[in-house]
Amino acid sequence: MINESVTSVKIDRFEGEAISNTDDLLAIEEPLEIRLAFGPKEKRELLNVSITMRTPGNDFELAVGFLFTEGIIFNNAQLNTSALFTNTNKISSTTNIIHVELSESIEVDPAILKRNFYTTSACGVCGKTSIEAIFSTCKLTGASKDFFVPKEIILQLPNLLQKQQNLFNSTGGIHAAALFNIDGRLLQTREDVGRHNALDKLIGSYFLSSESDEIIPDESILLLSGRASFELLQKSAMAGIKIICAVGAPSSLAVETAKQFGITLIGFLRGNRFNIYSNSERIII
Repeated sequence: MINESVTSVKIDRFEGEAISNTDDLLAIEEPLEIRLAFGPKEKRELLNVSITMRTPGNDFELAVGFLFTEGIIFNNAQLNTSALFTNTNKISSTTNIIHVELSESIEVDPAILKRNFYTTSACGVCGKTSIEAIFSTCKLTGASKDFFVPKEIILQLPNLLQKQQNLFNSTGGIHAAALFNIDGRLLQTREDVGRHNALDKLIGSYFLSSESDEIIPDESILLLSGRASFELLQKSAMAGIKIICAVGAPSSLAVETAKQFGITLIGFLRGNRFNIYSNSERIII
C-alpha cells in the first residue's frame, strides 16, 4: 500500500554546514467519507456516517472497523456480501467516498448514528457516561479464558513492530496498531496518520474474516505506536482485546476504562522498561 499512501516532495535539507535540495517522502493525509447503505431493496437509504482524515489504503477495513467499534454493526453477516466487492463497496479515488452496504434485512436506528461520536477526546462527555455508553453498545458475550505473558515478550514488541512499519520507515510520520500472539509473533499490523484509523483498519481486517461475534483472536496483545487515549481503549474493549501496550502515555480516562473492562494496560513501553496501569496479574515479572 506504500505507493498510494505516500507522496514525494522537494525540500531543502540542512545538515551540519551543508544544505542540499532533495526529495522527501510524506504520508498522504486525505478525507474519507463513510456512507452506510441499508434498508429493503425497493426502499434503500444512504446515510453519511463520518468523515475522517486518513492515509489511503485498507479503506474498506477502516470503514467497517469504524462502524463496528462505534457499535453500529456487530458481525460481517450484516454486510451485503453480494455487493461486498463491487464498486459500491470500494473507494472512489476521485471523491474519497466509500459505501458500506448492509444486508437488506438489517435495520438501522438513525438515532444510534447520531450518538456515535461520544468517544472523541473533545466531546465534553463525562468519563462515567462515556464508559457506560461502551457497556450499552458492546455485544460481546461470555468471558474469554485468562492468559499470562512474560515481561520478556512485552519488552520485545516495539522492535518487532518497527521492523514491519513500512510507512513509518519511509516517512517517519505515521501511527501503527499491531496484534501479536502471546509468544510475540506478529499477527497483523496497520498504519495510518490517525492512530484511531490505524486501529480501526486492524480491527476491520479481522471483522471481515471473522465467522462469529468474537472479532479478535483470544490470547492476543495489541501494541500502539503512540499514546493510549480513551477512544483507543473504547475500540479495543469493543473488540474484546485484553492486553494493550502503548509506546506513549495513557490518559486518565483510558486507565479508568481499562480497569472497568478488565484490560491490562501498559504504557511507556520503551527499551527495557514499561508501566502497568491496570490488571498487572497477566504480566509475569
